[in-house]
Amino acid sequence: MSTQPETQPAVRPSEGWWVKLRQSQRENLQILLIALALAILIRLFIAEPRYIPSDSMEPTLLVGDRLVVEKLSYRLHPPQTGDIVVFQPPIQFQEQFGFLPDKAFIKRVIGTAGDRVQVQEGVVYLNDQPLSEAYIAEPPAYEMPMVQVPADSLFVMGDNRNNSNDSHVWGFLPRQNLIGRAVLRFFPFNRVGGL
Repeated sequence: MSTQPETQPAVRPSEGWWVKLRQSQRENLQILLIALALAILIRLFIAEPRYIPSDSMEPTLLVGDRLVVEKLSYRLHPPQTGDIVVFQPPIQFQEQFGFLPDKAFIKRVIGTAGDRVQVQEGVVYLNDQPLSEAYIAEPPAYEMPMVQVPADSLFVMGDNRNNSNDSHVWGFLPRQNLIGRAVLRFFPFNRVGGL
């Protein structure tokens, strides 16, 4: 009995090329979708970039600086005095100045829950002790009577004390309004570094 070699159906060269292209594009699309999902998750829960639009944090942060704001640390521990935080404006800020709730602001934490804050003769006092603030543009040119920071709140101020719309104007920042902590300036390149 003679056997004849099996014959495979003829595949045109163009069909093989098309199948390979389609398969590679499917793989590229999967990689793109995974990368997009990871980027969204990272931005929502871990870190996000932010842009500085005003001079309220000069000289520490200048208009146009771009920062990384991390969102995890305040789930593990409370904000500390000196942290630079990004937040949504509290209700009283929105009502008094007409800002939308989705607009983010950046300031430095001066006092946390239970702390007493006062501004007297160009000096900020925290719990009756003068703060040493080498980072400010100039001493505050205003007086503020002593206030005590309520539970789950912060007292925040801009480093450009005399050009900052902050807690000395609109009151305490509810901790729930925090977006995260500014940790790194990544632009401009000549000022890259931690905060």
